[in-house]
Amino acid sequence: MRLHLPSFPYPPSGEGNWGAATSTINWCEEDYYATAYSAEIVNTFTNLMFVFLAYKGISSCIRHRHECVFLIGFLSYLSIGVGSMLFHSSLKYPMQLLDELSMIYTTCIMVYAVFSHRQSTRACLAIFLAILSLAVFITGYYHYLQDPVFHQNMFALLTAVVVLRSMWIMELLLRPSRRAKGGDAALISDVAEQARVNRRDEDILKTMWTMIACGLSAVAGGFLIWNLDNIFCGTLRRWRRDIGLPWGILLEGHGWWHIFTGIAAYFNLTWAIWLRYCRDGKQDDVQLAWPSVFKSVPVVVRVETKNGKSK
Repeated sequence: MRLHLPSFPYPPSGEGNWGAATSTINWCEEDYYATAYSAEIVNTFTNLMFVFLAYKGISSCIRHRHECVFLIGFLSYLSIGVGSMLFHSSLKYPMQLLDELSMIYTTCIMVYAVFSHRQSTRACLAIFLAILSLAVFITGYYHYLQDPVFHQNMFALLTAVVVLRSMWIMELLLRPSRRAKGGDAALISDVAEQARVNRRDEDILKTMWTMIACGLSAVAGGFLIWNLDNIFCGTLRRWRRDIGLPWGILLEGHGWWHIFTGIAAYFNLTWAIWLRYCRDGKQDDVQLAWPSVFKSVPVVVRVETKNGKSK
């Protein structure tokens, strides 16, 4: 694979300052070819996507006073990025656990947010203890097995539970025809106001489905590239060295996985925030700031009143 692009050759792999790798996984990126302080330099720095989006999410939660569970969710989301940076820099097993288990814990927080809404204090405590017990079990059993497939399956299962449950709630709550069939339609005597509410909710539903499509497309694309990176690692390594730096960076498949899953997880958290306001009947109190589908990321913001104050 010869491309005539201005480039410089890859340095040889070297020894790292962190000693021998102890992680149960080593990805396709060659180790310590750029610096002795980072085993996988591209896989390390692509996690800055998590850090950047975590900053946006945490700032939004504080500025717009979203519920505390979502602030905790974004802090846990930040720990995924930081843990992954430490893991890919060192290839040490404790850092691998910090990376991978943070994914489990963030998803567990979202499970709690979805299922505990409007439950009694006793029910919320029971849900919390059940999810905590599940997280402890996954942690202990994964440490015992040390099999990444178990972690990946648990993460996929928990994510599917959150997404499918949220889809069901969204459709039942916001689609006027299903809301009426379910007997949950608000009784609004003013016909014009009812029409406005229906149009508002249909618009919200349409935008939410766009968010879901973007999130699912991102995670599907990242998963595909990640698997191609694993399957054709030898070929990709040869291609990278053929085309040289910096172009070879574009063939680091696991780095693309970080970027796409960071975007997908951010969309999931932001969707959850907006859906919570809808579940509380506060659709008019907030709006989604999303100027461009491809050039920006969505943020849930409070609607300002005529006197300039947010609701």
